[in-house]
Amino acid sequence: MRAFDRVTSPVVFVPGVNCDTDQIIPARFIKADRAEGYDKFLFHDIRRDAEGALDPGFPLNRPGAAAAQILLVEDNFGCGSSREGAVYALIDAGIRALIAPGFGDIFHSNALKNGLVPVRLPPETCEALAGHLAADPGAMVTVDLEAGRVTLPGDLGSHGFAISAFAREAILKGLDEIEMTMTYLQQISDFEAAHLADNPWLAR
Repeated sequence: MRAFDRVTSPVVFVPGVNCDTDQIIPARFIKADRAEGYDKFLFHDIRRDAEGALDPGFPLNRPGAAAAQILLVEDNFGCGSSREGAVYALIDAGIRALIAPGFGDIFHSNALKNGLVPVRLPPETCEALAGHLAADPGAMVTVDLEAGRVTLPGDLGSHGFAISAFAREAILKGLDEIEMTMTYLQQISDFEAAHLADNPWLAR
């Protein structure tokens, strides 16, 4: 997992309330080899026209959008199935953080386990950011995980956000759950030794 501390990036607004995991990556692609990258499957069916060509009107197909590491999305993003491929597709496309009023519960969990930072902000703040981006598509946003703050463009201000302490530490260090557990090996060994000393019958 790639460590995340602070990212400043242009933001792309991808509209759509209740954007489910099948829109993020259609089910037929989740058997593909991850080593070859899932980025080419991101929003596959909704960013293309009826002939399969990229729709120039889709936000991520517009000039300059490829530089964005942060997406603004709408409420309940990532609802639907539990497929982790939805998170893989976003990460493989270079997306480091998402801003939304809310996320699908399992998607939110999968994002944290893979180093994709989900930032929850109030609906009115997200709407204001969407309006700003309509007037200034190249506007920059900073997501600072260390400080737990997101800084928006113009006069939209700086806002706190929170994720679980364990997930925050893991993402800051770039460690998955198993790797994080391994950092506690000494404490685990100390506990086991003390527990065995208090309960010697366990060794018989």
